[in-house]
Amino acid sequence: MCFRIFTVLFFVVGLNTLEAQEIKAPSFGKGILNIVGQDSTWTMKASARLQFLGIGQWGENEDGNLASVGSNFLVRRARLKFSGFAYSPKFKYKVELGLSNRDLSGGSEFTHDAPRYILDAYVMWNFYENFELWIGQTKLPGNIERIVSSANMQMVDRSLLNSRFTIDRDMGMQLRHKFNVSENFIVKEALAISQGEGRNVSKGNLGGYQYTARIDFLPFGNFTGNTEFVGADLKREKKPKLMIGAAYDFNNNAVKTRSNQGDYMYTDTGFYETDIKTLFVNAMFKYNGFSFMGEYAGRNAGDAIAKNNDGTVTGDIVQVGNGLNLMSGYVFKNNWELSGRYTFVDLDKDITGRNKELQYTLGVSKYIVGHKLKVQTDATYLSEVDGPEGLICRLQLEVHF
Repeated sequence: MCFRIFTVLFFVVGLNTLEAQEIKAPSFGKGILNIVGQDSTWTMKASARLQFLGIGQWGENEDGNLASVGSNFLVRRARLKFSGFAYSPKFKYKVELGLSNRDLSGGSEFTHDAPRYILDAYVMWNFYENFELWIGQTKLPGNIERIVSSANMQMVDRSLLNSRFTIDRDMGMQLRHKFNVSENFIVKEALAISQGEGRNVSKGNLGGYQYTARIDFLPFGNFTGNTEFVGADLKREKKPKLMIGAAYDFNNNAVKTRSNQGDYMYTDTGFYETDIKTLFVNAMFKYNGFSFMGEYAGRNAGDAIAKNNDGTVTGDIVQVGNGLNLMSGYVFKNNWELSGRYTFVDLDKDITGRNKELQYTLGVSKYIVGHKLKVQTDATYLSEVDGPEGLICRLQLEVHF
């Protein structure tokens, strides 16, 4: 009893002491805490972000009419981020941890069947001029829609193309470089070698390795604040800015249905392995509040249908096919934005059994403090060729300290 009273008194005294002090913190959106080593040989910026999401969905019933199929309210993302440099500004690091259920999902025997807290954990070493070596787990240099952070998106969520074709995060090494063709024309390249099975795989490496290459051309120079991978033109570019890029991914002896994503493919003798190749071609354009982002994705496999040793099919298939995503928006001077998106996904029906999918989305966003504090809503109409229709409405609040 005495111990409990002492504990309560300790916290009360501590809180009163904190109230009597003025704690200097960065301005909103600049991080919770910025630490600099006493001898300036290291720094750390700590920040946090939250996304609160509400969803309503309607699907086609037996009569051919849209009927409610449910609603959901959830903490879509809850994350902690740490970044800075160690020993030298040329040696940077980043750690991002996901704490929401959606962030932690996907545990398996290959992640020791545990929650997958780590999203990013890598170091970046600028070892020579414009060359930078990345080591650790982070996003691969793949499709632009995935490279755009979920904190910086123009709409509530990414498109159907991303969910079908993205290669997301993996563990490995990346070499990045950039150079000037002329005073304004910039070229940026990235090469990656990774495990090939997605993030947080900690038990073995099945199949072969994954090889990814990306190149981006910026003929009119860098976007203001290097925002070529940020949704919406919040900087209101005074001159047109354009990025045209392409990425190619080769996953040798892949064992998952979507390269390093999706489900594992099993046979009666172990895992089914096949080479999976994915191509992305994309563009980003911004000028005076107007933005446009377009992307094509295509995937094929050596043999997309998993088979047992005797030649019978297992039911597992590689999601092969192609897709197109086009998105545009305009930010008004009061920081309201109206945006629209068209997505077309055509998976090989003979292999996947899926019809062609269409997605039309209309979005409205209010940027209160840029992407750090914003409210977004969108409505998406989905349809399959010769298949069912559906409607999704979403409302989301983003708070990023």
